[in-house]
Amino acid sequence: MHLISDFSLWFLIPIGLFSVTLTFYFYKKEGWFGDLKPFQQNLLRVLRFSSLFLIGILLLGLILQTINYRDEKPVFINLIDNSNSMMNHKDSNLVKSQITSYREKLKEKYGEKFELVDLYIGSNVSNQKLNFTEKTSNLEAGFEKINFDYYNRNIGGITFISDGNYNVGTNPAYAAEKISITPIFSLAVGDTTPRKDQLIKNVSVNDIAFLNNEFPVEVDLESIKLGGKSVSVSIFENGKQIASQSITYSNSKRDFKQVNFTLKANKIGFQTYVVKLKSLDGESTLKNNQRTFYVEVIDSRNKVLLLAGAPHPDISALKEVLDQNENIESESVLIKDWNKNLEKTDLVVWHEPGANFDASILQLLQEKRIPILYILGPNTEAAVATKLNLGISGMKGNKTDDIQPTLASGFNDFELSEKVAEALDFYPPLKSKFGTLKVEGNPLVLLNQRVGPVKKSDPLLFFVNRNNLKTGILYGEGLWRWKLNDFIRSGNHEAFSELFSKTMNFLMVKQQEAGLRIEFPKRFSIEEDVIVNASFYNSALEPITKPKIELKLTDSNGKVFRSQFGANGNGYKLSLGKLKAGKYKWYAETKFNGKTYKKSGVFIVEDIELEKIETAANHGVLKQVAKQSNGKFYLLKDYQKLINDIEKRGDITTISFEETAFNKLIDYLMVILFLIILLASEWFLRRYLGSY
Repeated sequence: MHLISDFSLWFLIPIGLFSVTLTFYFYKKEGWFGDLKPFQQNLLRVLRFSSLFLIGILLLGLILQTINYRDEKPVFINLIDNSNSMMNHKDSNLVKSQITSYREKLKEKYGEKFELVDLYIGSNVSNQKLNFTEKTSNLEAGFEKINFDYYNRNIGGITFISDGNYNVGTNPAYAAEKISITPIFSLAVGDTTPRKDQLIKNVSVNDIAFLNNEFPVEVDLESIKLGGKSVSVSIFENGKQIASQSITYSNSKRDFKQVNFTLKANKIGFQTYVVKLKSLDGESTLKNNQRTFYVEVIDSRNKVLLLAGAPHPDISALKEVLDQNENIESESVLIKDWNKNLEKTDLVVWHEPGANFDASILQLLQEKRIPILYILGPNTEAAVATKLNLGISGMKGNKTDDIQPTLASGFNDFELSEKVAEALDFYPPLKSKFGTLKVEGNPLVLLNQRVGPVKKSDPLLFFVNRNNLKTGILYGEGLWRWKLNDFIRSGNHEAFSELFSKTMNFLMVKQQEAGLRIEFPKRFSIEEDVIVNASFYNSALEPITKPKIELKLTDSNGKVFRSQFGANGNGYKLSLGKLKAGKYKWYAETKFNGKTYKKSGVFIVEDIELEKIETAANHGVLKQVAKQSNGKFYLLKDYQKLINDIEKRGDITTISFEETAFNKLIDYLMVILFLIILLASEWFLRRYLGSY
């Protein structure tokens, strides 16, 4: 124990002298003090001096350094594989009883010497219950948790009980290396001898396919001790076989095959497919001969309508850009021939609305709230531009002007490649109305006007937002010359196509409006908690949590579950827990200010039975972990050898830690109590001896 101070301890001398002086001065002026006996006088002086001196010491801010020694017993951790694959072996019926016996014997012999901890590994790590029901094996996570939770602790040893098979994460040996100076003892479960079997190792397929398109499916197969056998691989949809192939395994003990299928997406929504391997005589298990996979078929094609008052090569140039994208359906039509059908239309490109302008068409487009890309050339008069309500002015007179493009600075809503930036310098001018173009508000400008080398601040291609609806304006006609210029310079139309495909895609991205929004992932596994987030925005696009949002969930058997979202900050949240495998339909509804808002969709819960794939144990992993940590490898049935060997090791022992503490003297309660006792004793004696 040591005293530490920011001031020199020589300050105690003047504090002592000051306390003595103040004590004698105080009692010298007290008349009744001279009538006391000498020992009474000295007692009062000592009490007064002691309290003053102690107060002076406390004011110095002295710190008391104390050193304690703490003994920490070694932590001994049983890291147990709790996955379903532990039940895939011949000795599976004995595994749980052997683990239980091992833990009891370990506790009986070392319960007083060690701090025993049990951890179970599956998809994650817990200490709940040993039941071998986990659907995945993430062995790496067990060692990561030990390294995190017991860092700088006295970890005496780790018993790793597993069959060595893992299907999530990396080789556990890498994570085990981080736990330094700790022996790991492997207790191995299962038989490493491969048994006669064939299995579907993996199915590779895109999660999404487009309606009426074909999509590939790759099926990886493995055979063990089935050399020379032939088997059929089939794919079923709704119980109906839609594809099949026959393969023959090579004569080697272990063979791998990849079978490729091409399927057609005929129906929108989540489609369920099952891959099946025809069984062969002598297979050790048939559980891994079948695999289910899901593909979401969507009709994502956007529809673009190109309107024009008269035929023009600009329309043809833009239509060629749209036709390059298989997910866009385009239609070009003259206004006089159009039937005014806007069903499923996502964007309208209106070329020279001033040519044969029809106010009813403008009204229809505004009612349907469809984004529009206007191409305003010399044939669009100022009066028509005013009716379009674009907030532009300056289109006066009949004179025309030639303007070239240049990239505007500060535009970052989407990126254009260097190829486009370079092409813009070579593009010939567009024809437009003469004059300075002015735009109200703050337009989003992609291209500015340029006359020769002079860059103007007037916009050429820009976007405005009217009533939360994006509108694009190109101030000039003659785009076909840009496309032709591309081909002359580079032999392709890539720059032109990139510029206008990104421009039209930007306009087709729907902006969020007021109302209900649901964030519902499309896929879950049976091991995941199904969590859904929602939000509701009022007319000012402010998130509110006043409306009650109801959710109806329907499983593949038609059973209905009803729940209600709970408020979570500025939004809503709903946890549906873990669900059984299958396809689910959801429907959300809420009411606000007399209006009903609805959302619906579909999601799937997948049960990919990874634990059924491997039928042989992987003791190589267990041996690697034991060897690199100076531990030892045992079979689970030989656990008694491990218990006996632990006693012989000298590196599993109690460690004594030195702990140093620094505390201010004033923080000690006993010091304050002592000061109170000194002051109280003096006060009591003064009253007792006649002071008033």
